[in-house]
Amino acid sequence: MLFLRTYRLVSKAQSWGHCTKFFSQQSSSRIFNVVLVNSNRQCATNTCWSKITNSPSNIRVFPYIQSACYSTQKDAQNHNNTEKVTDGFDEEAERNQQNQRSWKMMKYSFIFFGVSMTLAGSMLIYDISKPKYDEDGNVIEDEFSHMPFIFQLYNRVKKEFSYYKKLVQEPSRDKLLPDPLQHPYIQPPYTVIFEMTDVLVHPDWTYQTGWRFKKRPGIDHFLEAIAPPQFETVVYTAEQGMTVFPILDALDPQGYIMYRLVRDATRFVDGHHIKDLDALNRDLSKVIVIDWNPDSVKFHRENLLKIPRWTGNDNDTTLYDLAAFLKTIYATNVEDVREVLNYYRQFDNPLETFRENQRKLLSQLEIEESKLQKEEHKKLTSKWQPSFLRNY
Repeated sequence: MLFLRTYRLVSKAQSWGHCTKFFSQQSSSRIFNVVLVNSNRQCATNTCWSKITNSPSNIRVFPYIQSACYSTQKDAQNHNNTEKVTDGFDEEAERNQQNQRSWKMMKYSFIFFGVSMTLAGSMLIYDISKPKYDEDGNVIEDEFSHMPFIFQLYNRVKKEFSYYKKLVQEPSRDKLLPDPLQHPYIQPPYTVIFEMTDVLVHPDWTYQTGWRFKKRPGIDHFLEAIAPPQFETVVYTAEQGMTVFPILDALDPQGYIMYRLVRDATRFVDGHHIKDLDALNRDLSKVIVIDWNPDSVKFHRENLLKIPRWTGNDNDTTLYDLAAFLKTIYATNVEDVREVLNYYRQFDNPLETFRENQRKLLSQLEIEESKLQKEEHKKLTSKWQPSFLRNY
């Protein structure tokens, strides 16, 4: 009896082991297929486990299936990690290759640029330093012809560069204005020089319209008030002539502005265009410069009347006050305008100070006039009273 029970248990164990082995192999294959086909491996694995665990006949083999499913999922994760690492290495290698190609292109570009500039510079130096020939093909002698060839090249190149440097830095001519008019013509006693940009007009740029120039309020009255023969009016600016001349043609159709000086008439110093009053060919004691930038006349600041910079506001009245200021100088016949300008230089807004002084002067004149009228009235009264008493 004991032997029979033992045999049955062994047979039953063998049958269960065979079934477990078979079912484990089939389940593992099925689970592996589900994990590979479905993109969401975790969801597929859980579904497969739920089907297996819900079946009563498979309860005994569940640990084997679970371990197989875990191993399959782990293998899939390791495979994904390996693919990610491989993709990362491929991207880094491709990035390095692209950087190397970019560096090669940049290096070749620099080499080409350097060679081109060297050739262009060599041709320029040769063209500047070569001897000049006349119409018959004979060499034109200059002050360097007797020197050795290398010194000829050096001195000729130096001379040409000095010429172009002088052309850029110094005014284009020694006398910026012609000589004063002689009798019977009338030469105005004072010369007024004013900047164009942000004094007469304000430049404005938009995407729709491009560059436009807005007239300062009161400019027509100002130009007419200081027109010759009271003042010699000159526009002196660092702008290019192609910009200045069309604007002034539209701004001054009556021709009140006598002369126009542009960038080629300035002196280039420390990166700035300076108005050179020494080259004006005028007596500086009679010259008044109207500008908002003191650095534009830093060599002759005693001739500057600094006014507020106009930014385009429509309620500006500066030009009206400026016209009154200049007409006062003309009416009082000032010998040296630099003395007057030196007084007003101490104020931030000279024209506002001038307007206040004018107001005080008018009030003082009114007081003096009222006093004179009272004195005259007293004199008339004193003369009238004795004659009236004598009649009685």
